[in-house]
Amino acid sequence: MADTVEALASAPCYRVQSRTAPVETATMLFNSYEYLIYFLPLSLAVYFVLGRRATWAVGWLVAASLFFYGWWNPKYLPLILASIGFNFFVGRALHRKPRHAKPLLAFGVGANLALLGVFKYAYFAVRNTADLTGLPLALPHIVLPLGISFFTFTQIAYLVDVHRGKAKEPSLLNYALFVSFFPHLLAGPILHHREMMPQFASATNKRPQAFHLAAGLFLLAIGLVKKVCIADPLGPVAAAGFDHPEAISALAAWLAVLAYTLQIYFDFSGYTDMALGAARMFNIQMPVNFNSPYHATNIREFWQRWHMTL
Repeated sequence: MADTVEALASAPCYRVQSRTAPVETATMLFNSYEYLIYFLPLSLAVYFVLGRRATWAVGWLVAASLFFYGWWNPKYLPLILASIGFNFFVGRALHRKPRHAKPLLAFGVGANLALLGVFKYAYFAVRNTADLTGLPLALPHIVLPLGISFFTFTQIAYLVDVHRGKAKEPSLLNYALFVSFFPHLLAGPILHHREMMPQFASATNKRPQAFHLAAGLFLLAIGLVKKVCIADPLGPVAAAGFDHPEAISALAAWLAVLAYTLQIYFDFSGYTDMALGAARMFNIQMPVNFNSPYHATNIREFWQRWHMTL
């Protein structure tokens, strides 16, 4: 459950942000004009034009995904590229050296978790140490890279699958697409290699298909309505209560809590629909990641329905 809470806190779409670290928000979100009018149509058109040349189509989609990620902050592109390269070569080593598989797996998983820990918890640890001890510690200015939890967890899952003999990827370009595919890059779902690579490799999927385009547009539209028409208007109501809790009445406090509860629900539900919809337009079916968690009858079922791939 703790991992799921961390996933919610790191998602780029919520307006009530964690105060443990500075956050930048210049992101090309799925509901932005840049994404809907320019990026997504251009990415689709060029991908299908290049579809007969598989390597070019894959290369274009990797470049588009990295551009999508770099729009937020280009200086973090080396981070995701280094993470992709590191995990690809660890995966190759796991496949080639089965005798050393366990130490290699431990090294790979440990390195990924260390990277995640530095960016997610260094500021939190130093700040709380300073508060508890009274020492004048300099707080590190670490901006949390968007999506770091999700591309890290995806690659940890890949290393585990390689260790279990369930995955093997000889192409760095294909692996880069598996990790960076932009519909899932910022907030999931977390993908498995065996689920995605046969779809990316399919020649049929590199040609436009009316059914998948229509289904993808339908999902994208539903998610956009949830995000723009329901979640976003609730954001200021929730923020008003959480920003000044000492100055509001009990009724206003309950209203803020209810607004935030509905905001995060429709925000993540809408984001998930838009992610699945965008992937579907590329003829890619990603796993279901959100299944009406407020219909759950107990806490365990709730967390099994919310961010299901995590």
